[in-house]
Amino acid sequence: MLMHQLGQTRSAHYRDHLLQTPDTFVRAPLPGMCNATAIVHIGPAGGARFTQYTAEFAAGGSLQPTSEQRFLFVLEGELTLEGRTLHAEEYAYVPAGRHTVVEATISTRAAVIEKPYQPLPGLEAPGFFARRESEIEPKPLMGDPALEVRTLLPDDPAFDCAVNTMTFQPGAALPMVEIHVMEHGLLMLAGGGIYRLGDCWYPVSAGDFIWMAPYCPQWFGALGKAPARYLIYKDWNRNP
Repeated sequence: MLMHQLGQTRSAHYRDHLLQTPDTFVRAPLPGMCNATAIVHIGPAGGARFTQYTAEFAAGGSLQPTSEQRFLFVLEGELTLEGRTLHAEEYAYVPAGRHTVVEATISTRAAVIEKPYQPLPGLEAPGFFARRESEIEPKPLMGDPALEVRTLLPDDPAFDCAVNTMTFQPGAALPMVEIHVMEHGLLMLAGGGIYRLGDCWYPVSAGDFIWMAPYCPQWFGALGKAPARYLIYKDWNRNP
């Protein structure tokens, strides 16, 4: 039996940001889940305009359709949807209102992002698609080859959000402290480093989740001997 940490945790919650570490995760099934459970990282109850959770499926578990658009990134295991099987590091975009059931063939973990879709006049809403992250060509951020970005959703104004992976070589850092109108949901996939959120500085590592509200000062630098990598969401292509 693990010793209780006497009230200590790296997790923190402020008006403009949240750091949620695995030692504080609480699991509970969501409506539409069968033989599955969710770690809800952020949602409207926490001040966000989207919902992000980690879905944990037993073999044969499922997730029913939602009226919102849904993005899924397989962390481990296998998911089937729309006649396609997704393995680890593969992902899918499901448009709002599409009757898509997600099923796990084996024990599986997936990052799930859900958000009401905001249409733009004259543009057709995006359709379903699925891809593998490694198929996306990495691009250096602001010319820095030590910091690579993979853009997982197409660069198309029909999409009202963006989801990327970012990989930092050891010692690489964002070139500036960012303060902007977009909000973020961020899941650390590998490695670690130091994240500045507001006026606070946090050590972070694989498995941690971060929410950043609009205009929250933010900066990250990678530490250690292995690359740091995260999955990051932001609202995009719409008037604030």
